[in-house]
Amino acid sequence: MLIELVLIALIVFLPLIAQSNITSTYNKYSKISNSKKLSGKDVARMILDRNGLHNVTIGEISGNLTDHYDPRNKNIRLSQNIYNGTSIASVSVAAHECGHAIQDKESYSFLRFRTALVPIVNFTSRISSILIIIGFASELLNLVKIGILLLCIGLLFQLVTLPVEFNASNRGKKQLQELGLIDKSDINGSNKVLKAAAYTYVAGFLSTALQILRLVLISRDRN
Repeated sequence: MLIELVLIALIVFLPLIAQSNITSTYNKYSKISNSKKLSGKDVARMILDRNGLHNVTIGEISGNLTDHYDPRNKNIRLSQNIYNGTSIASVSVAAHECGHAIQDKESYSFLRFRTALVPIVNFTSRISSILIIIGFASELLNLVKIGILLLCIGLLFQLVTLPVEFNASNRGKKQLQELGLIDKSDINGSNKVLKAAAYTYVAGFLSTALQILRLVLISRDRN
């Protein structure tokens, strides 16, 4: 009972702590202008062009921290505050998304593997919960085991995502500094924004792993 309570607490609070950290860090550095007064859009275009990625387009997307790179359409979508903003957070997030575009250009292996997993994970994430619920409700533990195995595919996806995100941040930081898009006074804040964002993926991975462990323990106790 105690072990299950501890697992539940970790599953719930790890993502919450990570999300709180990225929110507070982002809010702090979104209010501090970068020394060059460049917008996220400007920085993204400069990085892309310098790396020969003239075919990659940049557009706006609604929401907050919804920024992403779409390798299918060769398009970087930046949320409004990032797209138009001239804060340290804006240029950091924009550079990070450009890091993904550079990964795509160079056929970065982890990005290719993660992209290949997307349709599989979209399917398994929908069906796994259904199988687990039906399995426990009807005492068909084989269904539960299948559901857990499908959840493991999602866990693999999250595991592969970690090097993709950390590598994109490292590429982004390198571009910002090598192209002189930020001053030394901005580097510390930029690092904090990108680290906080990366840790949300770590927390998500750990939370999913602990959830799988919890389900395994519950199903074992019912045998």
